[in-house]
Amino acid sequence: MNSSITLFISMFTTLLAIINPLEAIPVFLGLMEGKDSAAQNRVARKSCLYATLLAFFFLLFGTLLLRLFGVPLSMIRVVGGIILTRIGFQMFNPSPKGKSASGSGSEQGATDEDVSFIPLAMPIMFGPGAIATILGMVSTVKQSSDEVMSFVAICLAILATMGVTYLSLLYSKRILQKVGPKGIDAATRIVGFFVSAMGMGLIFHGVVEFLQSYGIVGSKIAGL
Repeated sequence: MNSSITLFISMFTTLLAIINPLEAIPVFLGLMEGKDSAAQNRVARKSCLYATLLAFFFLLFGTLLLRLFGVPLSMIRVVGGIILTRIGFQMFNPSPKGKSASGSGSEQGATDEDVSFIPLAMPIMFGPGAIATILGMVSTVKQSSDEVMSFVAICLAILATMGVTYLSLLYSKRILQKVGPKGIDAATRIVGFFVSAMGMGLIFHGVVEFLQSYGIVGSKIAGL
């Protein structure tokens, strides 16, 4: 049970850091400019639902896809770690932007359904980093002594993450007023640092696991 709680906390914090609802708030408000509260709530609900469905799709069928292409889970950890590290660096030291949010919001012909799936659900909420995180956690489930409880822990972590994201979008105007653009920028940079650290951890464990499978590294080092 303790390992399942640890897995839940690890998955929840990692996904929440990757999705980073605070960073999604300005984009969401830019896309919803000129829309009433009902429309904003509807788009927030749909986008979170789409992102949740995408997360469960990769959770359920990700391993099958990897087997079809013959990709070992250790390599998924390495690639996922590289992606997370890159995203973390971008969050920690972002390039001048603003055109992504304002540019998307200037599209007058976009419907609620359009923006709720693209770009909100994918790639803002559920992009390469989230995909890599879920596929990386799949290897944890496969190595766990209790696969059912580990799977349940990951499912609950996904639901909890999307619940927090939905609440953040629902109260986006209030949060932006309280935190402010500078507060969001500071929080994003702090989260970026920890995302980079998570990515490096995945790379290390993926490389050790790969080397262990060929008998190059002993079990003691792999257990670090």
